[in-house]
Amino acid sequence: MPLSVREIHISSESDSTYFLRVDWRGQDLGSGFQLLLTDGQDAWSGEVSEASVNEEAEELEMQRERYTQDLQQALTGPESSTYSFTLTPSPPNGSSTVMLEYEKMQKDISFRLGSVSLKAAPEPADAVRNLLIHSLERGNRLEHHNQKLDEENRRLRREQQRITAELKKYAVGKEALEAELYSRFVLVLNEKKAKIRSLQETVTRLQETSSESQKRKDPVKSQQTAGQEEEEEEAQEDEYGGSTDEEPEEVQLTPVSTLPSLESTIPSPLDDGLKDITDVAPCRKRRFRHLGTPDPAVKRPNPQTSQRKSSDSPAGSSKQQTPQRSADAAAASSAVEDLFEDF
Repeated sequence: MPLSVREIHISSESDSTYFLRVDWRGQDLGSGFQLLLTDGQDAWSGEVSEASVNEEAEELEMQRERYTQDLQQALTGPESSTYSFTLTPSPPNGSSTVMLEYEKMQKDISFRLGSVSLKAAPEPADAVRNLLIHSLERGNRLEHHNQKLDEENRRLRREQQRITAELKKYAVGKEALEAELYSRFVLVLNEKKAKIRSLQETVTRLQETSSESQKRKDPVKSQQTAGQEEEEEEAQEDEYGGSTDEEPEEVQLTPVSTLPSLESTIPSPLDDGLKDITDVAPCRKRRFRHLGTPDPAVKRPNPQTSQRKSSDSPAGSSKQQTPQRSADAAAASSAVEDLFEDF
């Protein structure tokens, strides 16, 4: 059975001290409880049933759980100004029956939680002795519990010291490891930087070498290009050189073929003597027409022949034109002589 003992003060007796013992059977005071009140000389006891607790809760219009909490706080909790007690008659002065009321102060308003009628104990000394025994037992239990708590605290303190030492050790090791890793990182970084610098220098040298070789190749390419251009120009001149030489040949051949017509337009002393001869002029005209027709082979050269001549060197074409021109001149002079013979 749970048991609680506490000191209370009666509001009407400021100098007096009372001790209140509460026993209950269930989990809380809602199932009923027993009270024992003593001032060290006299003792009074009483009981509150479960039905009385329910009636008090209904009168106050409070839930049973809330009323039970307030009741347990007032009778078994530590001393507080929220709750107060009243004893009637006060002082009891050896009365056989007293009325104990317990009240609650809330927002400057006091209302009664409940009351219980206590009867004088037949042997108050036994009640006081039981109260002292309970107090001693409770003190012993609390002392034993305090010893356990002290041992637990000492164990936790030792554990804390051990953990603190390990943390310091780990912190020192961490700092040493960080320093070592930083030094290694610096070494690796310096090696990487040196390697990068060497690679950059190698790339620079290769670029310079490639630029120099490119510069040396450019003049050779320009010379080759110039030579190729000259060869192409010479080839073009060889292709078009024959036609260029044949054009003056045709120009020269044309005057030769038209020589009779030019001679016919030139005034001569013979024309004056022939104006009066009527039957000779038509004959001369027909003769002139016959003689004036140039040889197709002489006037217009064969294109294939001229093409083959153009593929030859210019010197060869000039050599062939010289005898051809002399032959044309001889033919023209013989034609003129025949004309004069006809006249």
